[in-house]
Amino acid sequence: MLTTEELRARLLADGLAGRVSATRAGCLRSYRLFADRDPRVTLGLVPAGRWDRGDVLRLMAERCGVSADPAYREGPETIDPERTLAALEAFAVRLRQAAERREAVLFGTGHPHRLLPFYGELADALSAAGCSVLTPAQGRCVDITTRFGVRTHTLDYVRGVALVRVAGEERTRGAPGAHSHSPLPVRAVLEAAADIGGRLPELVVGDHGWVCGAGQLGIAAIGLADADDPAVFVAEAEGRVAVAVPLDDGMPSAAYRPPARRVLQHAGLTR
Repeated sequence: MLTTEELRARLLADGLAGRVSATRAGCLRSYRLFADRDPRVTLGLVPAGRWDRGDVLRLMAERCGVSADPAYREGPETIDPERTLAALEAFAVRLRQAAERREAVLFGTGHPHRLLPFYGELADALSAAGCSVLTPAQGRCVDITTRFGVRTHTLDYVRGVALVRVAGEERTRGAPGAHSHSPLPVRAVLEAAADIGGRLPELVVGDHGWVCGAGQLGIAAIGLADADDPAVFVAEAEGRVAVAVPLDDGMPSAAYRPPARRVLQHAGLTR
């Protein structure tokens, strides 16, 4: 069993909490863009509230643990490990409910090169517990706007976790999938499931556009979010996302094994 103290130490040692890789300048830029409703950072969420820059900063200080001082503009940024631990517990409670109810669950990530093993462990455990881990729309094409213009991507699943690949990318160990903030993949997945009369997810687990896009459509969603991902925390504050776990999403994939173990333990899903 992984104790709370052991997990806190690992979060800090692995850079998932405490001083994180996101910079203060980068976070403030994201908060400004969110306040301006830039789709690159709204992640498919249409906020109900006003959410100006000050509102976003105050929320991120409350939910994530970044500095609340608007005069602090350059330097490192922080995530409060106590907030991460509390959110992981709530995340685990929702997974336990999904297992008890045998819910249909969709997993999706915009960080396949980092977070795929984390979500894959959860998908394996929920599947073993009797949940339906959904995989609709495999191979469907989605046109996503990137910094290089609009690029066609294809939907794929690895270990039951949805991701997108740049069209033509080979499915090899060296090509885990594309980094994406877009909500278009989750919309395509839900549309495909509805078109064939398939089961729709009762819970979506993911990050970026997967969790915000699902929450915007009224589907229960929980996920991970970095200090520069304000949309997920705004969605949580507005009731569109049930749980947003603050942690650095840019660390090597091995760093996410301890929190995955803790979530599975607390959810009663260890095997």
